[in-house]
Amino acid sequence: MRITRLGEGVDRTGLLSPQAIARTLAVLEEYREAMEREGVSRAFATATSAVRDAGNAEGFLGPAARVIGFEPRVLSGAEEGRLSYSGATAELDADAGPWLVVDVGGGSTELVTSVVGEVEAVSLDVGCVRVTERWLASDPPAASEVAAARSYVADLTRQAASQHPAFVSSSAGTSYTTAAAGARSPRGLVGLAGTVSALAVLALGLDSYDREAVHHARLPRAEVSRLFGELAQVPVTERRRRRGMEHDRADVLVGGALVLDTVMDVLGFEELTVSESDILDGIVAELLEPC
Repeated sequence: MRITRLGEGVDRTGLLSPQAIARTLAVLEEYREAMEREGVSRAFATATSAVRDAGNAEGFLGPAARVIGFEPRVLSGAEEGRLSYSGATAELDADAGPWLVVDVGGGSTELVTSVVGEVEAVSLDVGCVRVTERWLASDPPAASEVAAARSYVADLTRQAASQHPAFVSSSAGTSYTTAAAGARSPRGLVGLAGTVSALAVLALGLDSYDREAVHHARLPRAEVSRLFGELAQVPVTERRRRRGMEHDRADVLVGGALVLDTVMDVLGFEELTVSESDILDGIVAELLEPC
């Protein structure tokens, strides 16, 4: 897994930068070489929020197709959510659900649940990179910047909750949960992607990422809030020195933790289950389904 920060600057400019495109194409070159070494005969690539939002998406998709031999498919927010849900919940006990999946990406955050077999998904235009670039300009971020970011994320989450009562925890006891919605409200929250994994590594006191330790670990909201508070008070250089911190994620982890903490607060979840099975697993499962 490689972090290329393809969405860097997209929120500000509306465009993929030449540097971000070059970084990503370089990794795709490596992946293509690996595919050739392994004799891969069938491949699939997807693009998500950054490419969805960029006015010059073709400036990336065309070169990417020339590198890997086929054009990546740009997923809608709803498709991204559905595939993330499929991958994240495949190994979970269905009787312990229903589940709400929160996937904190770079430019967007997907909220997904399943109601009577039908997937409900919303893509919020907030993610660790977008929040950092739009609001958290200072290093460390000023209290006013954090407050503005939290207010915006909370408003978007409340809007999603009002339109989709099935996103709200069954134990929340909020005005969003009506008698009709209460029976189908999620009993558990599942967190995906880099922000959640990085916070789990820090919470567990690991020296580095360990999938076996992180996968299906429980992460209380109180711990998310504590880590957010600690990380938001120190500059990036100090965050990078912290035990278990992923170097390339240190500058955007505060933004991601803010999104996760706010979503858990608004929707009434005091704990989440970390899943290292995610959208990639959902894509593979769909590709393997009989036609």
